[in-house]
Amino acid sequence: MSTLFEPSPVLLAFIAFKASVYLPVVLLLALLRSVLGRGPSRLWAIAAAVIAALGIAARFAPPLLGLTGGRVAQIAHDIVNAGGGMVILLAASAPLILSRSVPGWRWRGIDALHGVLMAALAVLWYLAQ
Repeated sequence: MSTLFEPSPVLLAFIAFKASVYLPVVLLLALLRSVLGRGPSRLWAIAAAVIAALGIAARFAPPLLGLTGGRVAQIAHDIVNAGGGMVILLAASAPLILSRSVPGWRWRGIDALHGVLMAALAVLWYLAQ
């Protein structure tokens, strides 16, 4: 029996996926592309890795460092929660997408995994609505 205050499992899966799975996987894929790619592709992959690392740091560093109140914690909270938490995810994915469309890209598997990751995010987001 479901109550009003019991969240659906799909909503919980979406929150967990976007909060703790998406950015670390994008970071790993971007690091792979930055090591394996060449030229402009490598630069876009490095940009994606930096954005993903900043997003991970904004989510996890303030509580781990005891910065729960104050300006730094507020800025980190604003970064992580902009657009319902989707802005930082898409901002990290955009350079990784661009790294495929410039010269020097390699390993199509990275793009395939990134596509699966983005599709999973989109499906969970749609189902959680």
